[in-house]
Amino acid sequence: MNDLTRRRFLELSGGLVAAGAIRPDQTAGSQPATTPFAAPRIETVRIAYVGIGGQGSGHVRNLLKVPGCRITAVCDIRPERTDWATKVITEAGHPAPAVYTRGPRDFERLCETEDLDLVYNATPWEWHVPIMLAAMKSGKHTATEVPAAMTLEDGWAIVDAAEKFRKHCVMMENCNYDRMEMMVFNIVRQGLFGELLHAEGGYLHDLRAIKFADQGEGLWRRAWAMKLNGNLYPTHGLGPVANCLDINRGDRFDHLVSMSGPSRGLQEWAAAHLPADSPKRKEQYVLGDVNISLLKTTNGRTIVVQHCTNLPRPYSRIHLVQGTKGLFQGYPDRVYIEGRGKEDQWQPASELLAEFEHPLWKEMSQAAQGAGHGGMDYIEDYRLIKCLREGVPTDMDVYDAAALSAVIPLSVRSVEHRAECVPFPDFTRGKWKTTPPLGIVHM
Repeated sequence: MNDLTRRRFLELSGGLVAAGAIRPDQTAGSQPATTPFAAPRIETVRIAYVGIGGQGSGHVRNLLKVPGCRITAVCDIRPERTDWATKVITEAGHPAPAVYTRGPRDFERLCETEDLDLVYNATPWEWHVPIMLAAMKSGKHTATEVPAAMTLEDGWAIVDAAEKFRKHCVMMENCNYDRMEMMVFNIVRQGLFGELLHAEGGYLHDLRAIKFADQGEGLWRRAWAMKLNGNLYPTHGLGPVANCLDINRGDRFDHLVSMSGPSRGLQEWAAAHLPADSPKRKEQYVLGDVNISLLKTTNGRTIVVQHCTNLPRPYSRIHLVQGTKGLFQGYPDRVYIEGRGKEDQWQPASELLAEFEHPLWKEMSQAAQGAGHGGMDYIEDYRLIKCLREGVPTDMDVYDAAALSAVIPLSVRSVEHRAECVPFPDFTRGKWKTTPPLGIVHM
């Protein structure tokens, strides 16, 4: 325990006692409501984009189409990527951005130099927190690709900085904005599933070829399989169901147990596809090919989060929400609501779109056409800029970024200690009890 901060020790010792005592009466109650953080309105959001790879370039293209923002600075360790960004920005009719390419920490010079409103990054995972901290310290709002933080200490660091500097710190979880996830959220808000009791999510995606590529994510993502054994990418599956369960807004993650199976997939792929003398053949992987993490909330609900990126399989995020009156299950998308449709038979979810499609998708489907991941990337970028321009709370906040990302280090700890029950920190410091749930938003 000598590596734990005093705060972390107190969280662990107190949380372990509380883990077996789920107390639903400790939710909002009669306490005054907590108003989520909102910053002053920004008429035109000036953005610096850091990390212009595959996902970053998609966000750059999206932001050029979102009303009320401009990309005024770009940063990448590869000049060819800032050259590309400069070209598409000027072709869109905007002034050329300031360019920062002096190595991996040039974002610090950018944050200190540029007059900006938002620093947005899509870099390798280990750079997310340093970039966000530099942005907030220099007076800028910040947003990052997922996950926000790889350690509990970094989760606390972004929470502390956001509170100290009064800045937004947003994890851009695009799956919260996918069409089916938003329809399910709308159905939940209308009460058709009854009281929610259980949810499941995951990231099940064959990434073997991507991890071994000599470009893009292959340059850094495979390395994490040599460092950590746990649930390394939880937020795609967890984010949408956490919104349905009002996590950090009436409930919170309380504790977790996690188990990983053997590590075989990367080794077998390397043996089948790489030359015998390839240095990659000598790498040692510790990440179990399949990880299953079970979370319980303070109000007693259960959540299963799976991770599998090293084995052959069709893509899935699972996406299951179960209530007392019905449920939704994804991949394939189907729904059952007591009293609707045929008894004990699934109904194709597409049949409910006409009645329950989320207003955002009704209003934005045309504008989102052609954007990444079926359009949800454009909608998430649009919502971030709209919230900043209107001076209202963002859809996700720093507490969500820290809590959802915390599954990574907590799962690693649990796996390491034979599925030990591990408590979640309360990054909100109690505000979850009185923060109102997310509502149905529009354009």
